[in-house]
Amino acid sequence: MPVKFCDRIEINPAVCHGKPVVRGTRVMVSQVLGALAGGDSIEDVLMDYPSISSEDLSAVFAFAGTLASFEDVPYDNMGIAL
Repeated sequence: MPVKFCDRIEINPAVCHGKPVVRGTRVMVSQVLGALAGGDSIEDVLMDYPSISSEDLSAVFAFAGTLASFEDVPYDNMGIAL
């Protein structure tokens, strides 16, 4: 069954200044993605953050994928160098 990120990702102004986190933790989505981008394996991330599960990681990926789907916004208006 696909993981719905809204079940596992929380944005709450009272938690980590409103940054997206894995629900019920203070593990920010950006921390997880940064670790993976830096070369850590999924197994490394799960060991480094024992409060999150592989299902939580799936939700992190789904959340990031949704954020990356910005085709409706012209790239030139986003200040992104192509």
